[in-house]
Amino acid sequence: MIRQQCRNLVTVVTIFCLVIATGSNAWANNNRCDADSYSTSTPIKHVVVIFQENVSFDHYFATYPYATNPKGEPAFHAQPNTPRVNNLLSSGLLDENPNSTQPFRLDPTQAVTCDQDHDYGDEQKAFHNGLMDRFPEEVGTGGPGCADYGHGTGIVMGYYDGNTVTALWNYAQHFAMSDNSYGTTFGPSTPGALNLVAGNTAGGTLVSGNPAGNLANGASSGAVIGDPRPAGDDCNPANKTYVTVSGPNVGDLLNAKGVTWGWFQGGFARTAVSSGGVATCAAASTSLAGTTGDYIAHHEPFQYFAQTANLHHVPASSNKMIGKTDQANHQYDLSDFFTALDQGNLPAVSYVKAKGAFDGHAGYSDPLDEQTFIVQTINRLEKSPEWDSTAVIIAYDDSDGWYDHAMDPVINQSDVADDSLSGPGACGTTPSGATPGRCGYGPRLPLLVISPYARANYVDHAITDQSSILRFIEDNWKLGRLGNGSTDEKAGTLDGFFDFHSKNSRLFLDPASGLEVSQHSHW
Repeated sequence: MIRQQCRNLVTVVTIFCLVIATGSNAWANNNRCDADSYSTSTPIKHVVVIFQENVSFDHYFATYPYATNPKGEPAFHAQPNTPRVNNLLSSGLLDENPNSTQPFRLDPTQAVTCDQDHDYGDEQKAFHNGLMDRFPEEVGTGGPGCADYGHGTGIVMGYYDGNTVTALWNYAQHFAMSDNSYGTTFGPSTPGALNLVAGNTAGGTLVSGNPAGNLANGASSGAVIGDPRPAGDDCNPANKTYVTVSGPNVGDLLNAKGVTWGWFQGGFARTAVSSGGVATCAAASTSLAGTTGDYIAHHEPFQYFAQTANLHHVPASSNKMIGKTDQANHQYDLSDFFTALDQGNLPAVSYVKAKGAFDGHAGYSDPLDEQTFIVQTINRLEKSPEWDSTAVIIAYDDSDGWYDHAMDPVINQSDVADDSLSGPGACGTTPSGATPGRCGYGPRLPLLVISPYARANYVDHAITDQSSILRFIEDNWKLGRLGNGSTDEKAGTLDGFFDFHSKNSRLFLDPASGLEVSQHSHW
């Protein structure tokens, strides 16, 4: 009798929370129940997107699942049933490559490398109308003071294997990955971040600075193709180009349904506040590449949109309000993610951005420091009570220009001066009524799903892009589509990564070696 009464009470509370979660009044928005109470299309109640920096698929998976395994490096041995992957081995392009430099392995002592050219137009030139043969000439960087290991501009052809990016290879073995996922457009970090949350780089308005290299076709097109900073962000660097972006993003859809969410970025917390309320974000961290500032403003997409910005970096009014609508406006420091996790208040949707030193961006970060962050984060999630209903998605903002052999399907054509895919000023022809400067899909990028419901040792071959993550969130919480030209409508789904009829086991890795904890002492 008592047990049945408890079940009845749980049912009543759950129904009450569902009513609140779908309400639109202010009380509901500020008093949401636990994310487990929301109605979802799948058993997933928590999505955690770990959004990293500047890696092409071949740069990390060129020879997956075959590693060189020299003595003294973490060893990787693939399971015998590992599926075939479209990489340099399977394509025959490892030894007979049309580029002027042949692909070559970088070892763990070469984790720190040059940052490559990843401009919108230059990446298209490297693709050379699908021939994929001009990477050293168009996007490779090298020279004095640059860690190119004697390869000059040919460093762009370098790749890591499972002896360096060991954790990602082990996650791919145990969970699910894609070998056919792309940046939604060409270009650097900001377009990738905007496509992640809006499926759209249109709507940019120049506030100050030089539009060249930041907005396609000057300020008239409104498509963001470069790395302008979000106008008004107190923690912007000086003397840059600043823009705002109009239109809806996924935060609007989540707020409308009363679903908890947040963007959690390293270094977002202010280190000082002036008498006028202006924030300073001066925290910095050290990686193998040196010391760099934790907060990088143009990696924070929600700061570009007036409705989701927290320009003064105001913290949540209390720990209990993390994920809910208050003065922080869903924009938080990375530490707040772990606070919410530890207190059992993890939002339904969390975007996690590492401190600069750990985000994997060549030049100021590296794959080994990136591995430390990713593994530590996933290990903590796997130890939490929330794990049984969580899906972690590891994705990247752009390729950094690193070589990848796969040509993307072009779903958005463009013909502004910045385009060069099918000829000077051309990535096809901009359709009537569409915004130019959105040529894409762009380069192929890694995409992994780590979850109790992820298929084990699975490679998904379906075409997806950055906005496929947006679409999964929309579909799981029944949010509807953004419209306004968003690619969420076209995006391939992540359905193939999951098997909701069986459970996958946890995998705990060593942050330093990337090996399974029970094995890390044997390499």
